[in-house]
Amino acid sequence: MSSNNRLPVVPTVTVLAIIKARLLGATKGHQLLKKKADALNIKFRKVLAEIVKTKTEMGKTMKESAFELTQAKYAAGEHIKHTIFDNVEAAQVKVKAVTENVAGVKLPKFQYLNDGSESKMEMTGLGKGGQPIQNCRTANIKAIQLLVELASLQTSFLALDEAIKTTNRRVNALENVVIPKLENTITYIKGELDELEREEFFRLKKIQANKERDLALKEAEQAMALMGDAFGGGGSGGSNLVDGDHDEDQLFTS
Repeated sequence: MSSNNRLPVVPTVTVLAIIKARLLGATKGHQLLKKKADALNIKFRKVLAEIVKTKTEMGKTMKESAFELTQAKYAAGEHIKHTIFDNVEAAQVKVKAVTENVAGVKLPKFQYLNDGSESKMEMTGLGKGGQPIQNCRTANIKAIQLLVELASLQTSFLALDEAIKTTNRRVNALENVVIPKLENTITYIKGELDELEREEFFRLKKIQANKERDLALKEAEQAMALMGDAFGGGGSGGSNLVDGDHDEDQLFTS
């Protein structure tokens, strides 16, 4: 690794353990996010298939409800609106908003509710056009149910799409940025620690060599000293032929 790409990390064993723990956490997080993305994609495809199916059924239902409304108007006359308003006091169909948890993502969901107060509506149009009105009511209730279901599916579809995009960005960030950066940092720290270990080994080896050299010199000096004592004449009664200070002059005559 070049010096420009090196991270400002002190190469110690403690830092190496911390970076390894971070790498382990990032790897586990990457695996969990991948599983989350897979679960969201499965739910996304399922919701998409249900939307296509509901829209296809919705077209047929709306066509039938429009046809039933035309028949009711024809059978009950133009005053069908006032006849229905006189028999309706409160809304019978209601929508309840709930949430569904899919892999930690809360999806909004709408539920169709009917209070069941149909006794008065059954008496609507007894004088004229009663059966067509009831058929029109049934067809429109079915259309409302499909509309509520379609609204729930499309809302969940948009929420899933946004959640999948966010999860994929996190997965890509961990896979392409965080994990490689931590791996490069670990490689750098290991290289620096190995270099420090080699330097320490060389230093200890150099110190040992210096100690051995000093010991050899000391032993050589001691050996030289012993040899000097041995060849230098250690006793007082011995004669020294080299030293001639005490020799007397002798005269030779013919």
